[in-house]
Amino acid sequence: MLKLDHVSKTFNPGTVTEKKALTDLCLELQPGDFCTVIGGNGAGKSTMLNTVAGTFLPDSGSVLVGGKDVTRLKEYRRARYLGRVFQDPMLGTAATMSIEENLALARRRGQRRTLRWGISNREREEYRRALAGLELGLEDRMPSKVGLLSGGQRQALTLLMATLRKPEVLLLDEHTAALDPVTASRVLKLTDQMVRENRLTTLMVTHNMNDALAYGNRLVMMDNGRVILDIAGEEKKKTTVADLMEMFVKASGHALSNDRMLLG
Repeated sequence: MLKLDHVSKTFNPGTVTEKKALTDLCLELQPGDFCTVIGGNGAGKSTMLNTVAGTFLPDSGSVLVGGKDVTRLKEYRRARYLGRVFQDPMLGTAATMSIEENLALARRRGQRRTLRWGISNREREEYRRALAGLELGLEDRMPSKVGLLSGGQRQALTLLMATLRKPEVLLLDEHTAALDPVTASRVLKLTDQMVRENRLTTLMVTHNMNDALAYGNRLVMMDNGRVILDIAGEEKKKTTVADLMEMFVKASGHALSNDRMLLG
């Protein structure tokens, strides 16, 4: 469903600030894979997600989504295949528009724009049912402006918007990092529920090793722009945080020095 084939990306090449963000990166996700991605600062996690999304174009290599080569496809054109939730709850929604208007925008993603814009009663009922599944009471606040919602409510809404059209690949870029622990736990459980119910192929970047182990059927660890560890199934279920740190040292040749990961 997703294939990164020998992808490399260097920022500011030939200058003193040159940074090799991705180095000959290869990764494949099968349909329904829920893959968590972890690594230290500068490991290339977010650059990889941005390369899949089309925010960054790779210097070499290719990106395939659902068997389609989207490497040179503009970000807005490949959005029809992807759902994305950002770290910042303020991104991904329009604060001055209502909840139902935001959902309508998400519902029409990838479709041709016409003069017919109104939200039908059938659509409202669909949105009401979907919002009720979040168990946050938002189904009774559909005319409310999104800017009035809390960070957790907004992130849950963004998650619903990203999955409303069942994307071929769902991208989650540390989408609970800006939330308090209780809200983050709630959003993670909602994420797991949505991914399972819709059997979505998902790539979730996180700094929290416990979350990386607790969710998904597969875990990938990155270092210096490449994959150094890839575990799945029973091996992943049996792995502890201590095991993960030991595996990192063995695969990378150096100790983990990321406070967010160690304290997470």
